[in-house]
This record gives sequence, C-alpha cells and structure tokens, in this order.
Amino acid sequence: MFLVPPSVNLFMATVKLKIDVSGTVGDEAWRNLRQFDEIQSAAFGPKFGSSGPCKHAASLPHVKGEWIGAEIKLETPLLAQYAVSHYLEQERVLDADVVDQDYSE
Repeated sequence: MFLVPPSVNLFMATVKLKIDVSGTVGDEAWRNLRQFDEIQSAAFGPKFGSSGPCKHAASLPHVKGEWIGAEIKLETPLLAQYAVSHYLEQERVLDADVVDQDYSE
C-alpha cells in the first residue's frame, strides 16, 4: 500500500487563460497582469494556445486581435475557481477556465 503524508497534495487544478496581447511587445501583457497569490506555477506562451503565429517583427507591438495562452497551476479546484474570478476582472484576460485536475509528481 502506498501512503502519502497529509502535507503532500497529489492533485493540482489547472486554469487556462487567453490573454489579449494587442498593442504590447513580447510578453509585456503577461508581465503586467496581477497574478493570483496562491498559484503553484504559471507559464505563458503560444504552446498554451494563440491566435496564430505573429506576422510582425518581435520588436514591434502585437496587432489587434492577437492573443496568447497561459496556464496556471493551483493546489485545489476551489483555489482555481477563485483564480478564474481574479483573472477575469483584468482587462487583458479574454477568457479563463478551470480545465482539469491532474496528478503531480
């Protein structure tokens, strides 16, 4: 039998974000978000979804309609629901959803 100490949480809740990056350069929109305090990890980039490849130089602002995804990991589904509300209050967040729970290592 495999026993887990009570302080170890095997479940992580995941929140996916869709962030409007239009008019910003690089990851500026992501860096300017107010992050939820209880996150375990956060990552941003096209591998989490996007409106498509950027068709402009990296040094130029993103065009209108461009968005890039992000993924937030939290300890519990309840914290994930609070995080969704937190992010949806921010102007640049187009969408936020709890997408799953997974086992962490």
